[in-house]
Amino acid sequence: MRFSQPKREEISLGVSMAPLIDIVFLLLIFFMLTSHIEIIPGIDIVLPDIAEKGSDTSTNTMIVALDREGNHYINKEKVELTELFRRFKESVHLSETNLILQADRDVKHGQVVRVMDLAKKAGITTIVIAAQWEPEKIF
Repeated sequence: MRFSQPKREEISLGVSMAPLIDIVFLLLIFFMLTSHIEIIPGIDIVLPDIAEKGSDTSTNTMIVALDREGNHYINKEKVELTELFRRFKESVHLSETNLILQADRDVKHGQVVRVMDLAKKAGITTIVIAAQWEPEKIF
């Protein structure tokens, strides 16, 4: 006579997907929070340091970058001073424009003032100078 044996529950040796999905989402959040976003990648500039943060809430903003060699860039495109002035005029003609000036720390003061002067002549009333914020640094 053959007695029936109680059925054993099968043990799953497979990998459960729920913990893997949790880990992937945690890694995604970690990398999103720790990544740095560059405004204009590819142009090698080092911004000067500041102690207090400012904010810009304008809608029409033009960003101009100056590198060490004194080259002028608008949206990663290298432009000369005459073209820069023409684009300032076009932007002001369309609507009120604010200028964010990103100049390398080693750019001569005269070049920065020249771009600011062109912006004022074109009718741009608000000029913001970009800098790297360091909260611990006061002096």
